[in-house]
Amino acid sequence: MDAILNPFESIGKFILKTINDLGSIVIYMGEALLSIPRYRINFNNLIEQMIFIGMDSFYVVGLTGFFTGMVLSLQAYYAAKVVGVTYMIGPTVTLAMTRELGPVLTALMITARCGSSMASEIGTMKVTEQIDALEVMAVDPYYYLAVPRILAAIIMLPIMAILCSLIGIIGGYVVYAYFLGLNHVTYIEKIYQYINLGDIYGGLLKSVFFGAILATISTFKGFETTGGAKGIGKFTTQAVVLSSICILLADYLFTSILF
Repeated sequence: MDAILNPFESIGKFILKTINDLGSIVIYMGEALLSIPRYRINFNNLIEQMIFIGMDSFYVVGLTGFFTGMVLSLQAYYAAKVVGVTYMIGPTVTLAMTRELGPVLTALMITARCGSSMASEIGTMKVTEQIDALEVMAVDPYYYLAVPRILAAIIMLPIMAILCSLIGIIGGYVVYAYFLGLNHVTYIEKIYQYINLGDIYGGLLKSVFFGAILATISTFKGFETTGGAKGIGKFTTQAVVLSSICILLADYLFTSILF
């Protein structure tokens, strides 16, 4: 009997822990954002984080977007040629990249690269009592460590999502025009014909919230870190996993509302 009930007990504990974590994260984000009016923003720290999240992630995001666009173009061709609408490959790739894959893949890649770094860096400061030292010096750790990272992610995620989408569209064009040998003019013309600014704005709005989600959860898990070196690895993993799940959930909610 216990063996049967244990899985349900584990599932229940997981659900309760997740709900508790999400509530704590919302409170934490409020505390971090409310600290902004009380202090001057450290622009040097903010710019450093923007470079880390944006420019330093360009190659990862760019390669992800390029190969995703190539795969989309190839798969769209296999489906479109059956019904004779290969001219729709351009709009299909563009719509998929701008609405969905550009913002989502950008957020997931930056979560893996930068979110893990945020969690481990702040977690290391927590277990080595550097955060306690900041508090002793009357420095608000949320303002000093969390706010620049959250603001930088909110600013840079839309920019990186645009680049990812654009590079993905170029990747689709390369396959369409050079690998499949189709008319490259048609690819571009149909994009202008079928894609509107609402598709782009929707993707940008998603990216703003994705940036807030990944930076908030990652820094939160950093501040929550306990247990030395092993704890740093554990909480960093939790940061990446929870951020990724919340990004995908938010993507569904925004898609159902916006489109």
